[in-house]
Amino acid sequence: MKKERQTKEQSLHATNHYLYYPAEKNVPPYLAYGFRPVFLLLAPYMIISMVLWGLVWSGIVNIPFMNDTLTWHIYEMLFGVLTAGVMAFLTTGLPELFPGMIPFIGKRLYNIMALWVLGRISFWFIDITGIWLSAILNLSMLAWLIWFAKDVVLDKLQRHSSLGYTLVAIFFVEVWFFASKLGFATTDGLSILKVATGLIVVLVLLALRRVNMEAINELMEDKAIDDIYIARPPLTNLAIFSVLVFTLVEFLYPTNSALGWIGLACGASILAITGDYILKDKNILTQPYVIYLGSIFVLLAVGYGLIGWDILDKDISGINHFRHFITTGGIGLAYLVIMIIISWIHTGRHLTSNIYTHLMVLFIIIATFMRGFIQFFEQYTSELYLWSAIVWTLPFAIYIKLFFKFLVTPRADGIKG
Repeated sequence: MKKERQTKEQSLHATNHYLYYPAEKNVPPYLAYGFRPVFLLLAPYMIISMVLWGLVWSGIVNIPFMNDTLTWHIYEMLFGVLTAGVMAFLTTGLPELFPGMIPFIGKRLYNIMALWVLGRISFWFIDITGIWLSAILNLSMLAWLIWFAKDVVLDKLQRHSSLGYTLVAIFFVEVWFFASKLGFATTDGLSILKVATGLIVVLVLLALRRVNMEAINELMEDKAIDDIYIARPPLTNLAIFSVLVFTLVEFLYPTNSALGWIGLACGASILAITGDYILKDKNILTQPYVIYLGSIFVLLAVGYGLIGWDILDKDISGINHFRHFITTGGIGLAYLVIMIIISWIHTGRHLTSNIYTHLMVLFIIIATFMRGFIQFFEQYTSELYLWSAIVWTLPFAIYIKLFFKFLVTPRADGIKG
């Protein structure tokens, strides 16, 4: 009886998520919902691209990237990965948030994934195909995502409009970046990418508020924990405000010492979000997924805090290293944890933690500290560059082993999607 009740609850929960599934016939499982092909391609791409970057930086492979390798490296790690991650989040989450929205599956999903793949190919061959082709393909992908999410912006209740507005802002920053590289804008490309980083952090914070609400409450329901987790908007809004102020001041007045204090405030406001995990009646701080999700906020907070400290202490000069706590750390871990959560829940399974999920999160954290603290171990710079890259790719290799079989087979509960 207990097993039957659990199966019924899971089935009903899944049905609530997929009320308007398309009637397209003969859809293979790997094209049955938006997150499936994204994760099937994104995990190997993370590994392959990191290997390629290692070969480029070591001089074994010669890709000039328009004689500006660093800028294009940052661009791809921000925007190339972002479009895939956002696509998985939106195509999976929006049909839940807005009943009646038809999910993308089958041929349409295949076509949009082909556009993302072409964008990645155009990037790696940019010295041959040119900037224009890469700009058209990559901007088209982000424009499609905005079109898909138009109901978020146009929603009369404006329940999730902040996601849509942030995505629009990121699109215009990417246009700005390509305009700079094509000579239509005078702003330095690296400065534009710092603005993009701030906006992507905002998008991550907005997404995490929704992921936390679903994942933590589903986890507590599975474990019969009689309490409710609420991601309080004021804490997230304060963190977002702080990040936007930091981003604006860094762009306009990068040498102003006030930026240091803003960085410290930014770190504190992001760290404060973890206070939501302290519930009134129950202790959930030892639950693995609380630790996973909370670690994202900690890494982001450490990144902004260290940058603030660096600006105030002229003897350090490690901002470029510390920024990796935000990018490869906070943003990278956010992508990974969301991939893990979606891969369990949206393939019809209960949210589960095990030695594999523990190691995936741990490796990202270790790699982040290795990369971010190079400033303090300059005698081991080459070794830390290499090993931090290797350790950072291990979680995605584990992801392939653990979840790929779920992504290429029908949902465990028999529901479409």
